[in-house]
Amino acid sequence: MGTALVYHEDMTATRLLWDDPECEIERPERLTAALDRLRQRGLEQRCLRLSAREASKAELGLVHSPEYVSLVRKTQVLGEEELQALSGQFDAIYFHPSTFHCARLAAGAGLQLVDAVLTGAVQNGLALVRPPGHHSQRAAANGFCVFNNVAIAAAHAKQKHGLHRILIVDWDVHHGQGIQYLFEDDPSVLYFSWHRYEHGRFWPFLRESDADAVGRGQGLGFTVNLPWNQDLTQPSGTLRGKCRPRQSASPTSHICCRCWPAAGSAPCWSALESIQSARAAQAPYWKSLQLQGQCGQVLGCRIPPQAPCSGYDCELSLDVTPVPTSPSTHSPEGRPPPLLPGGPMCKAAAPAPAPSSLLDQPCLCPAPSVRTTVALTAPDITLVLPPDVIQQEGSALREETEAWARPHESLAREEALTALGKLLYLLDGMLDGQVNSGIAATPASAAAATLDVAIQRGLSHGAQRLLCVALGQLDRPPDLAHDGRTLWLNIGGKEAAALSMFHVSTPLPVMTGGFLSCILGLVLPLAYGFQPDLVLVALGPGHGLQGPHAALLAAMLRGLAGGRVLALLEEDSTPQLAGILARVLRGEAPPSLGPSSVASPEDVQALMYLRGQLEPQWKMLQVRLIAEAWLCPGARLCRRGRWGGQGK
Repeated sequence: MGTALVYHEDMTATRLLWDDPECEIERPERLTAALDRLRQRGLEQRCLRLSAREASKAELGLVHSPEYVSLVRKTQVLGEEELQALSGQFDAIYFHPSTFHCARLAAGAGLQLVDAVLTGAVQNGLALVRPPGHHSQRAAANGFCVFNNVAIAAAHAKQKHGLHRILIVDWDVHHGQGIQYLFEDDPSVLYFSWHRYEHGRFWPFLRESDADAVGRGQGLGFTVNLPWNQDLTQPSGTLRGKCRPRQSASPTSHICCRCWPAAGSAPCWSALESIQSARAAQAPYWKSLQLQGQCGQVLGCRIPPQAPCSGYDCELSLDVTPVPTSPSTHSPEGRPPPLLPGGPMCKAAAPAPAPSSLLDQPCLCPAPSVRTTVALTAPDITLVLPPDVIQQEGSALREETEAWARPHESLAREEALTALGKLLYLLDGMLDGQVNSGIAATPASAAAATLDVAIQRGLSHGAQRLLCVALGQLDRPPDLAHDGRTLWLNIGGKEAAALSMFHVSTPLPVMTGGFLSCILGLVLPLAYGFQPDLVLVALGPGHGLQGPHAALLAAMLRGLAGGRVLALLEEDSTPQLAGILARVLRGEAPPSLGPSSVASPEDVQALMYLRGQLEPQWKMLQVRLIAEAWLCPGARLCRRGRWGGQGK
């Protein structure tokens, strides 16, 4: 299974026939420019091309009234004056004789993609469509949108494929009020919209675009709005130039896309206020937010009894070190790492470019000829792998393998040496771009030494920054240089400890909710701030992870380093674990974690303690830590003492 691309050139036919500054931005080039960029980057060739089909009358009727569908159909035979008159009855809309055909193709493209994914023909996909859809309502066109393509696709997935829970993420400069209206009382669809709002002064000027619009009836808590009210690229939160709020703002004002957060910018209080407003509005309906919102020990805060947590007008007293807005020599985002000292067959490593330049560079790399490889010393006949996952046969040269193994007594045994040779061969294939990701096995007694060699090999053969997520009884190699090139995260340590900004240990959370909080609240912020170009995930002795949890961790780390993730397992791990990881690394969704649960107070305390210790050095933690202060107005966040209990 791969990725589908759904498109039809007929969708470029509709266009504006008269002068209308409000609608002139909705033109065929919006679609062709996107397709051209996909072709320039070589992405179109890597997708399964599907030609869009027209949605049927019954399919349009899943969300639209028969009268409205009939009205749009009649536009096929109207003249220019009649089309202009009809368009004037709606907000920011124009009709064309080809509108009905194009809009049916746009809706049909979404249906075709849903069918392809849910029948297993593809893993995922992209539909390039025009006209758009998220403003369209049951009986009204709106904001360039004729039929609500995404809403039709969601209703189709429920009706035809029997889905019971659907998430719609709407990331657009404007609020998709059409989708919200259609599903606001439906608990089977969770709608999340991230949009510019400016306290209701930005189009579509709706009170229900604010954070406190959370749904109706049985759908309470299933509408989530995150409204941006100010320019998030400025520390002061002030609006600039054309992005100033104005009553005339309309859906043509796409210049305001420049207001989305810039990587590395300082925290913006307006953005944090919006995030906390959304959290507060949703907390009554989501247990995970209720737990995170508890004050006192759970958040590691000390709150005077007379300071209730009931608003945003209380003065915050944060016991944190001031953070410079520009990168410093103490920040992993602000300096290139030094070169690694020599090792066996060590290649000279070029200085890494500054992250600011990395962010401006395309992340796309040519697809390796082999995406995922499994290197096992004795392949298990019960191991079931997807057909495009290769079981590696090759091994590094014996002399080279012995040179790397020589400093480690545990690698002297033949089975450990054999496993190491296979790992080195696999790692070289990943670093050379022949393999995207892989799984290697090692005897339990040699797990720590094998991981040490993998780190040293990666750093000496092209990796500038290496992230190692070690689970279980695996200590940081004592001879690993403290040069900022390696970020070591141990999940399964005896206690929560930040021994340095690049050496972090935390106990394995006891609850699924705690594991998710650890990954989302600590591992990913550090990982994305570090920007590795190679990721090692080591499941060592006593790691305690179930297959679905290990798969989720691997899946979330695939977004880093262009997907270059190497998982190191013990040889006595179950074949099922290796199979699950192989499927996830090649792009399949991880299996379900089972019944949901919230994090235990102990897990939350450990997480908050580590975040408090690390936030002065890591920008990705600074934003969240300040946001958490909104939960407890008047609180004094403590960074000293165990769990913040004895702060200064």
